[in-house]
Amino acid sequence: MKKQYVSLLIILVSASSFLFSCHSKMNKNTGELTFDSIQVNKTVHLFNDTAKPACNLTINFAFPVKSTDPVLKDSLEAHFISACFGEKYMGEKTTDVVKLVSDSYVNDYLRDLEPMYAEDAKNKENSGFIGGWYSYYKNIESHVQLYTKSLLVYRIDYNEYTGGAHGIYTTNYLNVDLKQKRILHLDDIFAGDYKEALTDLIWNQLMADNKVTTHETLEDLGYGSTGDIAPTENFYLSPTEITFYYNVYDITPYSMGPVKVTIPFTMLEHLLGENLTLKELKA
Repeated sequence: MKKQYVSLLIILVSASSFLFSCHSKMNKNTGELTFDSIQVNKTVHLFNDTAKPACNLTINFAFPVKSTDPVLKDSLEAHFISACFGEKYMGEKTTDVVKLVSDSYVNDYLRDLEPMYAEDAKNKENSGFIGGWYSYYKNIESHVQLYTKSLLVYRIDYNEYTGGAHGIYTTNYLNVDLKQKRILHLDDIFAGDYKEALTDLIWNQLMADNKVTTHETLEDLGYGSTGDIAPTENFYLSPTEITFYYNVYDITPYSMGPVKVTIPFTMLEHLLGENLTLKELKA
């Protein structure tokens, strides 16, 4: 009887370990990705004179350094490089890309502005007044906003000043289907002729967010004054909702800043397609 009890206990422990192992494997994120980042903070003055205006470049570039799927790692790295720095850098090593971008920014600044500044300084008594117009900056910062199951959301913040009244800043998102190794677009998430119905939902959510009841009142606030209010490919996913992100000037003037419209999936069930990544995310 004692031997039977011990045998049964061993079987139960083994079964429990097996189930835990299976559950652990099922819960692993696709690719088991590990990320790192490269930082740059570089300031260069006109004519190498610290009393004169300068350009400042800051970069914080997040990229995958390890994965159980090397093809996935390389694919993501290429997508991130393209989105942050431009398609022409795809295929280059990450460290080389960051150096090329840094050198190009500084060289272009010096080449274009040194002659202009010298001419302005010669013709104007107050060189301090013109200095501000020649103090440029650029900031590129990216990070992984969400990495769960087979979805990865990558965020890129861009901020640049090249003279004038104010700089320009944008935030852009990549939603990556890790199993398919490709960027998700609205057509991958929604089915059929969804755009008109989705547009209505965006309008309704904007009205609710701003506590108004008509399109006209919303327009009076400034919405839709610089572009049509419609679904944008600049969105990001979470397990429960989708957020559409409109940068300055997309649908509103600069003074209103960017606009976020978040819609829960519970309000979108009739429009969603059969995307397996989204189904897995919601499960």
